[in-house]
Amino acid sequence: MVTRPEHELTARITVDPRVMVGKPTIRGLRITVDQILKALAGGVTADGLLDEYPELEPEDIQAVLVYAAERVGEERVFQVTAHP
Repeated sequence: MVTRPEHELTARITVDPRVMVGKPTIRGLRITVDQILKALAGGVTADGLLDEYPELEPEDIQAVLVYAAERVGEERVFQVTAHP
């Protein structure tokens, strides 16, 4: 896969309320970030995704991973203590 700067990759992820109800998609296609993540988590390879979705480019898969890493990196967890 070609390595591109993260800002170029994340520009491939678009959010449009008229496309897939506003879920993050790849280049405005009807392919969502979560579809790709779930497929990868389920064992589908990047090559398998490229075969299944011919409109995808290798950089799109990289963009999904960078996007997901950024979202997780922004996540904050706060400890909540229950009082009896």
